[in-house]
Amino acid sequence: MKTAIAFAAMTALLLPAALSAQNAADPVFTPAAMRAHVEFLADDLLKGRDTGSEGHEIAARYVASQFDGLGLKPAGDNGSWLQRITFQKTEFDKTPATLTVTGPAGAKSFTHAGDVIVGINADQPHLDVTAPLVFVGYGLENARLGLNDYAGLDVKGKIVVTLRGYPKGLPSEEGAHLSATKGKIAESHGAIGMIAFNTLQSAKARPWARMVQFADEPDFTWVSPEGVPFNAAPGLRASAMLNDPAAQAVFAGAPTTIAAIRKTADKPGGKPKGFALKTGVTIKADTVSQRVTSPNVVAILPGSDPKLKDEYVVLSAHLDHIGVSAAKPGDAPDKDRINNGALDNGAGIATMLEVARAMAEAPDKPRRSIIFLASTAEEKGLLGADYYARHPSVPVRQIVGNVDLDMPLLLYPFTDLIAFGADHSTLGPIVAKAVAPMGVKLSPDPMPQETIFVRSDHYMFVKQGVPAVFLATGYANGGEKAWEAFLGGAYHHPGDDMSQKIDWTAGARFAEANYRITRAMADGDAAPLWYQADFFGDTFAPTVSKAAKP
Repeated sequence: MKTAIAFAAMTALLLPAALSAQNAADPVFTPAAMRAHVEFLADDLLKGRDTGSEGHEIAARYVASQFDGLGLKPAGDNGSWLQRITFQKTEFDKTPATLTVTGPAGAKSFTHAGDVIVGINADQPHLDVTAPLVFVGYGLENARLGLNDYAGLDVKGKIVVTLRGYPKGLPSEEGAHLSATKGKIAESHGAIGMIAFNTLQSAKARPWARMVQFADEPDFTWVSPEGVPFNAAPGLRASAMLNDPAAQAVFAGAPTTIAAIRKTADKPGGKPKGFALKTGVTIKADTVSQRVTSPNVVAILPGSDPKLKDEYVVLSAHLDHIGVSAAKPGDAPDKDRINNGALDNGAGIATMLEVARAMAEAPDKPRRSIIFLASTAEEKGLLGADYYARHPSVPVRQIVGNVDLDMPLLLYPFTDLIAFGADHSTLGPIVAKAVAPMGVKLSPDPMPQETIFVRSDHYMFVKQGVPAVFLATGYANGGEKAWEAFLGGAYHHPGDDMSQKIDWTAGARFAEANYRITRAMADGDAAPLWYQADFFGDTFAPTVSKAAKP
């Protein structure tokens, strides 16, 4: 791939000066400006911007230099632009991990990345766990939603077996959140491990072959300023995913077959009941860990209203991507293995930078202050955003809302936006009203099976009680086909580069939409509020004022 880095950098630096001649009250967003940022960030020289890599450090300095040139205020460590985070990176050692099932049919062993995927536990560098198994349905528990999969089951000291996902008919965002907490639920009941297998629905959404592609990815977690690695469920020693041959071995002699369980799960509201299995497993894995660092890049545009400037709106986008893929047997020496991440998420960062430019140049500055966050380690589990939401530049109670920009699919002239999370707070009508003058509408989540709500950085602000939405281009006007093709092709592959037919006019339009949205949040008389009786508002911000839902 031809390197365009020098031209891109020069273009990006020159564009703000050229655009300043426009009427600042009516900011202009150009295709060229969006393209220039993405050309730099997706260049081969940055080698996919992996967390902890030199390429990501270069990208971070690029974003910081853009912030600096706009006259923003640094909001990282010690008056700098960077919030440096220490991560614990853990990988499998040379000996392959194994999962051995014992039961009525004898013993059968499976090797990692074959018909099982063994999870990494940095707290267990020489994992060797043997325990009986208990099937717990979906493994969910929430009284409000009528979920109690552990009722009558004794899982203390045992390994639970769960279905992936959540029951059909459960609201997708609530279901996605609960699915993300299965480990904590299992731990609270005394389980020491958790293994999972596919439903018919989850197998379609994420086939086994797709999961195995990423089976050997390192595990990351952030390390606190006190030097303690974060672990959401430290009591769970072992975890694994099962393909059908391994799942059949686990259910040997069970009173109900996997086929029957899946049939029940495939019905609306279907909740297969749990039971003790007649099998047990031994899970073995050797891992090695090291510490690496990678920065968030953070800037603040101070608000202009004396009464509102101490309230903050966060506009975030992740800067990292997945780096360089490992060579496979038979690969040609010159095969492109760099995952450039042009759309995921160079386009999101470009949008954030253009919004920052427009706001910095506006003669009437936003009433509330704006935090611009270019996060790291999103691809490792939303870790940079999680760390920032727990260690923010300002007290978290002063952060009134978050809009996250992740992988806008700029491959078609979009006419609608999906605001994941919009139904939970007044951010929904704020976003809808802000983009209406552009002829852009909001559409509901068109792919709930992908559990998008818990897979982008805004979710970490939600968990700290902050109303938040994640914005993506929608399915209308050719969007559905574009999304299906991208997710089945260039997504997390070297094809997500500048060779794609990116619609830079759509990019400029997306930047304008997010400028309008962020300004509306910053300039409104009232800060965004959770709705009364909302699941997430009640769960994570139970004591704050709520708004009546229209």
